[in-house]
Parts: sequence; structure tokens; C-alpha cells
Amino acid sequence: MGSGQAAGIMNLLPIILIFAIFYFMIIRPQQKKEAEHKKNVTNLKKNDEVVTIGGLHGTIVNIKENTYIVRIDDNVKVEVDKLAIARVKKVQVQGE
Repeated sequence: MGSGQAAGIMNLLPIILIFAIFYFMIIRPQQKKEAEHKKNVTNLKKNDEVVTIGGLHGTIVNIKENTYIVRIDDNVKVEVDKLAIARVKKVQVQGE
């Protein structure tokens, strides 16, 4: 009976190995990327240039609790959810 259990474990070994590879090659890097993006979005300040998920390019002019007010053109401002920021084009450096 002991050799039958060992054979069962040996049959599961490739599946466990595939899952481990899948985790370290796909899931873990994606989690790191999401955490980095969330950190970048929460650290945005006034005058930072951003691109939204919808492709709008603009400059943050006001920050609310869950949204940003983004100026996309002269006298044109839109309110976007913080999670709708796809990337930061340029971060405004203090003293500029």
C-alpha cells in the first residue's frame, strides 16, 4: 500500500510543478506590477501629467478623495476616477 501512495504523489508532482512555475512566471509579477501602479497613482500631485485608460492626456489640477480633476485643454476639465489613470507622463518636481 505504501508504493501505491508514492505513485499517486509522483503523478501529482508535475501538476504541482506546473502550478509553481505558473505562479512565479505570471501571477507574482502581475501582482507586483499592480502594487507599483497603485502606489504611483496614489502618490500623484497637482501638475503631474497623466494618461487615462481612455487615452486622454492631461494635467492634474485638483485632487479629491477618490477622483482627480484633470485639465485636458484650456478651460476643459474632467473628473476621472483614480483607478482610471493608466500611466504618468511626467511628474512635476518640487521647485520647478
